[in-house]
Parts: sequence; C-alpha cells; structure tokens
Amino acid sequence: MIILILLTAFIGAITGSVLTLRFVEPGGSYESIEERQNTRLTNFLKDSSRRLSPPIDFTESARLVTPAVVHIRAVYGPGDFSLNPLDSYFNPPAKSSGSGVIITDDGFIATNNHVIEDATNLEVVLTNNQRFYAKVIGRDPSTDLALIKIKCKNLPFVKYGNSDAITAGEWVLAIGNPFDLNSTVTAGIVSAMARNIDILHDRNQLQVESFIQTDAAVNPGNSGGALVNLKGELIGINSAIATSTGQFAGYSFAIPVTLVQKVMDDLREFGQVQRGILGVIISNVSADVAEARNLDVVRGVIVDRVNPGSAAEDSGIERGDVITSVDERTVNSVSELQEWVARNRPGETVTVKFRRDGREQSARVVLKNFEGSQELEKLEVRYELEGATFEDLPYRELARMNLDGGVRVIKVSQGKWKRAGITEDFIITHLDKVPVDNVEDLNRILLMKNGGMLVEGLDSGGEKGTFGVDW
Repeated sequence: MIILILLTAFIGAITGSVLTLRFVEPGGSYESIEERQNTRLTNFLKDSSRRLSPPIDFTESARLVTPAVVHIRAVYGPGDFSLNPLDSYFNPPAKSSGSGVIITDDGFIATNNHVIEDATNLEVVLTNNQRFYAKVIGRDPSTDLALIKIKCKNLPFVKYGNSDAITAGEWVLAIGNPFDLNSTVTAGIVSAMARNIDILHDRNQLQVESFIQTDAAVNPGNSGGALVNLKGELIGINSAIATSTGQFAGYSFAIPVTLVQKVMDDLREFGQVQRGILGVIISNVSADVAEARNLDVVRGVIVDRVNPGSAAEDSGIERGDVITSVDERTVNSVSELQEWVARNRPGETVTVKFRRDGREQSARVVLKNFEGSQELEKLEVRYELEGATFEDLPYRELARMNLDGGVRVIKVSQGKWKRAGITEDFIITHLDKVPVDNVEDLNRILLMKNGGMLVEGLDSGGEKGTFGVDW
C-alpha cells in the first residue's frame, strides 16, 4: 500500500511539473538576459567563425574592378591652355581630384557632380597611367551625379549590380583615389540603407538622398569611386563621409546603383535628368506623429500638402494620406519614397498605396516634371554661338578626311571666333585637347569654358590649324 501511495504521488508531481512548465510563464526565473536569449534561440545563425570558413576573399572583386576606377583631376580657371603664358605664374589655376567609374567600354564614366562642378578642364588618368581629357555629358546636382566621357575603346568597365538586393551586414569594397593615392581598395559592410544626411541642396527642393551607409574607409578623393559587392558588381557611387574633421570617421555614404543607372541613361540620352515627381510635400511618420494625428500606422510618409495641378492631385491623393508603398516597394521614410519615384521619368506610371481613414487605398499616378508636363525634354543644341554658325560633318566626309568627328564653321561674323582668326570652312576637331564629335559636343564643352581656349582643327585644304579663343 505504501509503495502504491508513493508511486501515485511521484506520478502526480511529474504531471504537475509538466503542466506548469507547459502552460505557466516562469516570469523572472532566469538570472540574465543572455541566459534567456540562449534558452529561446530559434532562428539564429551558427557561429560566424564556422560559417565564414574558408575566409572571405576580396582579391577577385578588387582585381576585376580596380582597372575600371579612374582618377579625375579637375582644373578651375584658365588652366593649361590660357592664352596668356603668365597666367599660370601669377594666377595659378585651382585644382582638385576625385574618382570615377568606367561604365562602358567606349568611355562613359560615372562620377559625382561635386567632383567636376565648375571645372574648366577635366583630366582622366587610368590605372595604366594613360591620360585623357574628358567632356561633360551632363550633370544632376539633385542626386550629386555626373556623366563624363573620354575618347577610347575597349576599356575595362564595371558591371551594374542590384542595390535593391543588398542587406545590412553584407561585405562591400570601396575603390577610389583618396589623397591622390591611386587605386586604393578598402573593405567594410553595409551598415544601413536609405540614409538621408541632408548634404544635398537643390533650388527646386528636389534633392534625393537615399544613401547606402557603409563602414568602408572613404576619404577626400574617393568621391565618385566605386562601391562594389564581392562579385565585383557596382552597387553604389561613393559620395560622402560623416565626419567633423574632413577625414574618415567611421561611416561613408554611396548613391545606390539603381538610381545611378537611371540618371546615367538620362544624361547620355537627353543631356539632363528626366525627373518624374508626385508633386507633394511629405514628412516621416513616427510614433509621435501617429499619436498626434490619430493615425493607425507608425511607418510610411504623410502627405502634408498636394501641389495644385500635380500628378498626385490628378490621381486623387489628398493631404493627410499616409503613403506606404510605391510599385509594391515598402516606403518607410521620405528618402525611400524619393528614391522609388526618382527612378521614373515624366509620363511613366507608378502605383502608390496609401492609408486614408483607416483603410488602404491605391492610385495609379502618371508622373510629371517640375513644370507640370509629362513630356521628356532634351537640352537644346545651338548651331549659332557667339557670332559663328556650325554644322555637323557627314560620315562620308569624316571617312574621307580620316576623322572620328568634327564640326565645320559655315559662317563667321563679328565675335570671339572671328577675333581669334577662325575663318569659314575651318573644321574644329578639339577644344582644349577634348575631341569634338559634333555640334552637340561643341555645346557641351563650351559650357565648361571660362577664359582662354585652345582650338585645333583643319582648314579647307586639310592643313592643321591652331587658334586661341578668349572665351
């Protein structure tokens, strides 16, 4: 009988313990947070020392990308081609340097706008020490991007990657020319995405800051250089650092390649960015904002104002709406919304989801430009400049003269060209050593000039001629 009683008590104790452990939360029965975490691990990775074996190898990515990252030297003022030989002595030109990324084998180079802004001459130095004078194809201050070009073939270039696919903690390499030290490679991880650090300022308030934040070391001279993944694919253009000293202090910021790709295509095709906008004034939704405005969500961006005649107004978006996604991409901040929208041109349609009065709604928005138009605008090519009229050379004539490009002066009246001694039928092939392919090129190059300019070409008899134009 005693044995039966003891056995029954033991079974009851075990059953009670099991039920207690199963259904009763033990509260503060553990001694430390770490102990609690260790008992609740469900989806954590194994120790990284095992997971990263064999060690990460950066060499292949660096080998692929380094030849396609160039050194850009910008000159401000008369530069090396001043008509006055004493200029360089009494008024030496200001110079700065940065980096660029070759993105096509025929010489298109992506860089930062602030690297080449206001420069009168640009020199590009390759990793093999070849030097070229570059022309500016287009600039976009609102994203701090610029596209320049050198005349060369079969160049190494960096393949576009997908910045949407990267995540915090992923390894990346920054490649550039800090402190004039050519072809410098540093490594780090992605620290965060869609960062806004308030360094860009656009006169129309259209600046886009949605930076990739990394801890790869970036210093002055790295601007315009490549941020790449371990496959050697371009995922960003290094643009800024967070520092109080002007040198690297732990964080750097890169423009995501998905935005770079769109801006580069716009500049190449149109000479300027084709920027589609919603036409709204927005701010971030936070817990405080949600409470103050009685919102049912604590993420997204709230519409503070809808501009009259804007794309947003046409689609029915109203003040107080909380935008939560664009084309199925989640919107958590103003910077994310700006990036998603800025990837599109005027006339293109995006699907915007938003919450209004506790309900999710959707609108198809046909984007407009800043002027309220859905049309794409190309920079005007002027064929009459400062008293001279120009024309493109037909391909047959270029081939006959063994020229890659050039423009003919077909009329000269009073002005700078005539004062320099340039006559009708003169063919301009270079301005300050930069090749001139056509009249559109001539327009682009002249936008950079300020002061003396060296003009090279051929006269009507095929003889080489050189003139100095006081621009």
